[in-house]
Amino acid sequence: MSDTAASSFARWGLLPLRMVVGLVFLMHGGQKLLTFGLAGTTTMMTHMGVPLPQISAIVATAAELLGGLAFITGLFTRLAALALAVDMAFAVFLVKLPGGWFAPRGVEFELTLCAAALTLALVGAGTLSLDAARRRAGRVPPG
Repeated sequence: MSDTAASSFARWGLLPLRMVVGLVFLMHGGQKLLTFGLAGTTTMMTHMGVPLPQISAIVATAAELLGGLAFITGLFTRLAALALAVDMAFAVFLVKLPGGWFAPRGVEFELTLCAAALTLALVGAGTLSLDAARRRAGRVPPG
């Protein structure tokens, strides 16, 4: 494959990751808010032994909803990715670790989401994103 072809494909490389992982986070945040409600999410977190369950419910719901939207649009991706990586690290260490590896009780799903979020925190949203469009327009410094 030529360098030009590889470069063209690389432009698209982060887009499917952002879209799918963003949709997963958006749906899980929406489920917490719309299906369970904050009271139900707080109760669930209380039963799982999550510290400060009411605050944790609000933070996790907001991070997943807003972070999912950020991934999908590619806007403020690195900041959202950092928040979501922390969210998933807490889920792994506070709730899922005693359940072993395999879902639904184990760490595999949340650890995969944490790795995807860390990847986006480190490399950014890619060239097909609103972050890149803002950089091209000179609204934010490169990086």
